[in-house]
Order: sequence, then C-alpha cells, then structure tokens
Amino acid sequence: MKAERFFPVVCLSVLVISGCSSESGTKTPQDGTQAEAAPKVEKVRIMTLQSQIIGKTIEYTSTLLPYEEVHLVPSSPGRIDRIFVEVGTRVKQGDLLAQMDQTQLQQAVIQLKNLETDYKRLDTLQKVGSVTRQQFDQLATQYEIARSNVEFLQDNTRLVAPFYGVISGKYFEDGEMYSGAPNTSSGKAAILSVVQINPLKAIVNIPETYYPLVKEGMKPTVQCDIYPGETYTGSIIRKYPTVDPYTHSFQIEIRIDNPGEKLRPGMFARVRLELGEMQALVVPALAVLKMQGSDERYVFLEEQGLAKRVSVDVGQRFDDMVEIISPGIKEGDRLIIAGQPRLVDKVAVEVVTE
Repeated sequence: MKAERFFPVVCLSVLVISGCSSESGTKTPQDGTQAEAAPKVEKVRIMTLQSQIIGKTIEYTSTLLPYEEVHLVPSSPGRIDRIFVEVGTRVKQGDLLAQMDQTQLQQAVIQLKNLETDYKRLDTLQKVGSVTRQQFDQLATQYEIARSNVEFLQDNTRLVAPFYGVISGKYFEDGEMYSGAPNTSSGKAAILSVVQINPLKAIVNIPETYYPLVKEGMKPTVQCDIYPGETYTGSIIRKYPTVDPYTHSFQIEIRIDNPGEKLRPGMFARVRLELGEMQALVVPALAVLKMQGSDERYVFLEEQGLAKRVSVDVGQRFDDMVEIISPGIKEGDRLIIAGQPRLVDKVAVEVVTE
C-alpha cells in the first residue's frame, strides 16, 4: 500500500522538474544560432580643446662636455722618451707635453746637412757652368724633400698642448712603445688627452616642433643638481641643420661659461630655454596616459561616438595642467578627461555631463 501511494508522487515531481527546466532554460533564436551580446559602451566626460597663450619655456636634460677635447699622438708608432705631465696637470697652448724617440730625426738631420753641403757646392758650380742644370735640379729636389722630412719629424716627435686646458688622460709611461692601437673610451688612440673645461658645452635634443623658434645666440640657463640654486648662463652657438627622422628631434650646441670651474665634464645638467609667448593646448594632467614599460604618452579623443587614441608629447606643466603637443590634435577636438583609463582605441563611448 505504501508503494502504490508513493509512485504517483514521484512521477509528478519529475514532470514538474522537467517543466521548470524547459521554462527556465536559455532561450535561443528559432534558427538555432546564439544571440550576440550588445557592444559595451563606456561612459566618459569630455572637454573641447581651446588654445591658450602661454609663456613658453622648455626644459631638457643633457650631459656637460669639454668645449674642446684632443687625443694627442705622433704621426707614426715609436718609443716614448719622456712624458712631462700627469693627469690633472694644467697646461697652456704650446707647452711641451711628451717627447718621442728622436733617432729618426737625428738621422734625417744628418742627411739634410750632407745634402745642404752638396747643394751649396753645386749651386756655385752651376753658376759658372761646370754642372748641368739637370744635375742641379735633381739635387735641389732631394734637398727640399730632406728639409721637409726634418720639419715633419720635428713636429711629430714633440707633442705640445693645442690650447689652455687640463690633462684628462695619460695612457703610457716613459720608455714604452706607442703602437697606434685604440686605447681610449672614445675608441681613439692616444698618448695623452687634453680637455678644455672653461668654457664647457652641452648638446641638447629638441623636438622638431620648436625648430622655427630656436635661434643661434639665444641664452638658455643651465643648472646642475649637484649645485642646487646655482644657475649658469649659456649661449646657443650651433643649431644643427637636419632633423632625425627616427626621433623627430634636432640638436643644438650650447656654450656654457664656467667661472671658477665648478662644473666638470660628465655632470648631469638641466637646460631651460625661453621661447617667448605662443599658442598652446593645455589640458588636465590626468587626461594624459602613459604606456606601461615605455615613455610613450597618449590621450583619447571622442569622435562620432568612438574613442580615438592619439600619441602626444608633454610640454610645459602648470600645477595640475599640462601642455600637449601632437600633429594629430587641434583646437576644437573633444578630449576625454574622465573614464579614459578603461578605454581602448575605437571602443564605443557615451558622453555624460555628470
């Protein structure tokens, strides 16, 4: 009796469960295809870009360099007789710094004296007609060659300072052989290196956007972190005539007065240059994003309901605002200033006002 009453209940439960499963299951289109989810729309806030007049100041970093640097070598390999200076020695133009072996010079001098004697004798004989003009001309040629050789060896067995400066490198000792092989950090061969540290110079890379504004003779200011609060005045002495096609920047060379010689080659420096007033696009700093793992900066514009990613350079900063520079951005564009961290290029967006 108990089994007969339980059987209908079980059947009814199965029917109920089956019916519920049929009603609550995922509905599919009649053709059997899965329904596509609606594209996600990101909500953002925007601002319309308007140019402003700002006092334009650009700042870039550089490394101080010697105004002049020379690696001194003789014309050919040979033994070094004596070096008269050490690293740190101050020298003036024309000072004798090193003396090379003079064996070849002495031999050349003896040869020149012998030829000089013969030359004078033939000159007298040629005037009275005792020798032909051809014989005299041949000896005269040999004499001139020997004299030039002596002058050449005199110049190249004595290494002299080319300007007022400081010895920055000494690579040999007295009696060693100079082979001519590269032995300096610059990949050049040298017995001694001389640098000029007053003045100094700096080479700075400037974005091509500023090429028309930067002129030779401008007076940038230079600061070194090692001397906080101290400012040095420089002068642009050279503006390179080409723009690097890969970095889209050009170089300027700055001469920096160094009274007291506190600044030294190799120091890190910050160079500031005033370019006067100009039109610029200034936006909230939070609107500018940075690519992870690189220095690339970018923003998003709203165009016809889509987010458009545009790479930018960052210019001058004004508290929580920053200047942006890019050929892909102009006045009147709709810049996304809120919600941009969630965006990717060409994603749908909805502009909200709150």
